[in-house]
Parts: sequence; C-alpha cells; structure tokens
Amino acid sequence: MTQMRVVGFDRLELRFAPRPWRFAQQRRSEIDAHFARLRDRNPHLWNGRVLVLHDFALGPDVFCGDYLETDFASFLAWRDWDFPDPSVYNCFGLAALRGSDGAFLLGVMADHTANAGKVYFVGGTPDPDDIDADTVDLNGSVLRELSEETGLSADEVTPEPGWHAVFAGARIAMLKVLNAPLPAPALRQRIREFLASEEQPELADIRIVNGPADLDPQVLPFVAAFLDHMWQSSTRASP
Repeated sequence: MTQMRVVGFDRLELRFAPRPWRFAQQRRSEIDAHFARLRDRNPHLWNGRVLVLHDFALGPDVFCGDYLETDFASFLAWRDWDFPDPSVYNCFGLAALRGSDGAFLLGVMADHTANAGKVYFVGGTPDPDDIDADTVDLNGSVLRELSEETGLSADEVTPEPGWHAVFAGARIAMLKVLNAPLPAPALRQRIREFLASEEQPELADIRIVNGPADLDPQVLPFVAAFLDHMWQSSTRASP
C-alpha cells in the first residue's frame, strides 16, 4: 500500500517548463496500442493534452514545481502500468467542496470517463488551458473544474487560504477547501439538477460525507487520507 502524508502549504509556485518525456517517446507504439484498446471499450475517450510534474521542491510554506506537456494516451499508459517512470508525478488540483454544515461533497465519475465509478473531489489533471505565460494556475484549474462539473461558479464559494497536499506515490493531490453558504444536502440537490440538465455530465452523482462511516472502497485513498486529516484536525481543535 502506498504510504501517504498530508502537508499544508501557504502557496504554490508552479511553472510550465517543457521538456521531452522519454517514457512517451521510447514506448510510443505500446502507448498507442494501449490507448486503442481503451478506446475500443470506451469510444468517448479523447487523446487531448495534459500536464505532468517533472520537478518539485518543498519550502516551509511553499510548494514549487515544473510541468511538461504530454498527450493523454501517454498519461493513461503511465498510470495504468503502475507509473513505470518515477521521474514524473501527477500533480493535480481538487476542489474540496464543503457545505455550511461542515460536510464535504464528492463526485461519482460517470461511465464514459477514464475514471468511471471512482469517487473523489471535483478536479483533475491540469492541461494547457491552465497555463498563463509560464505559470501553471492550479487555483484557476480548480475553479474551472468546479464550474464545468457542478455548475457552481467561483463567486458562490469562499476559498480557504493555502493548500493541503496529499503525497501518494506518483500522485500529488493539491486540495483547495471551498466553503459554500448552503448545507450539503441543498448543495447536492443543486448540483444534481445541473447534472440532469447536461447532455453528457462528467459526474454520475454527488455523495455527502460527514465522517469515516460515509467512506467506502470507491472513494480514492488519497481523498480518504485528506478527509481523515481534516476530521482529526477538527477533533483536536474542539474544546
């Protein structure tokens, strides 16, 4: 089992610093064949462009990192083959949406997506749309994904300062807590109405989690690690 740790950072300093990805170059034919098989099972998959982290450094209150650009087929092969190239990381932003009652809301991925059936916070691997000059904007990525996947706009949530990073092997999940003025059941209803209006929504459903009893194996481990950290921190802070 991958060892995980949760670390808080005041800020992120992320750059687009492109360079060739040798894994994608050297295993091109295998990657293309793997993606063709995935497409046979799920024709909705699209070989777009994504960003992966190739270097990072930790400061006392800052996470610094450099990204390169690659194709989604190479990214999926690297993931599906258990991350054979340890020189890169999937460093992505997630919107830790929390209702006014303190409950968090997780998305259930739709069947046509690459993560069908998995349960985690709204968000995903950054792509070239998240590049501003030479900066990779994960905050903007998180808010964009929130809008696209749930229909909630940036002015309907209040971001908490800083980030929670979950280090989980080749994955580095960057979570931004977004507080909403509505309780979780009302938020869930609002989002479900948005999903019903979409022709092909990325989410099949929304789950509310109040505590460990609400987690099941479909919830991705790094999400469970973050939630456990938040719940334990809340318990320690209680008088």
